[in-house]
Amino acid sequence: MPPTPIRDSPWRHLPNAITLARIVLVVPLVWLIANHRFEAALLVVAVAGASDALDGLLAKRYGWQSWLGGVLDPLADKLLLIACFVSLDLAGVIPDWLMWLVVGRDLVIAAGATAYHFLIGRVLPQPSALSKVTTFVQIVCALALLLKLSGLLPLADVIDDALIWLTALTTTASGMHYVAVWSHKALEARRRGNA
Repeated sequence: MPPTPIRDSPWRHLPNAITLARIVLVVPLVWLIANHRFEAALLVVAVAGASDALDGLLAKRYGWQSWLGGVLDPLADKLLLIACFVSLDLAGVIPDWLMWLVVGRDLVIAAGATAYHFLIGRVLPQPSALSKVTTFVQIVCALALLLKLSGLLPLADVIDDALIWLTALTTTASGMHYVAVWSHKALEARRRGNA
């Protein structure tokens, strides 16, 4: 039998508080990677991953899900990923174009979602299968590079290159997919509104 939601608990905002704390971890993560403190950066990443699991568990276990949590949780994950790629670029580990591709894709998605929200209606976070694959590939790429740089995972340069190009490919495909899908949704909504 599923647990009874405890919606009126004074702790009901705890998952969102944990998510906000995860967003704050972006600052030390960027500083540590940019200054080649890779082992400490991995510790920050591990804490962020644990907090992500914890806030999701609490929200589902006690029925503390909210619209704000649904927005903050993927935002925190995205900010941490972007922080990894920006700081890896600052540290000279990845090419500039990859960092701009990762950041650019998310900026395009954020701008599109904002425009849709104000011109059409509320946007509910609905990551596509391709977007989930892209996020997974980006996480694997960033973690593999951090593990190699910390000396915990010896990787051949050819594997680094393969991860970088795979990240570029999925990021580009996912960005184009989002633009196509949400442009179509916006046009359909406009047509319905004018009908």
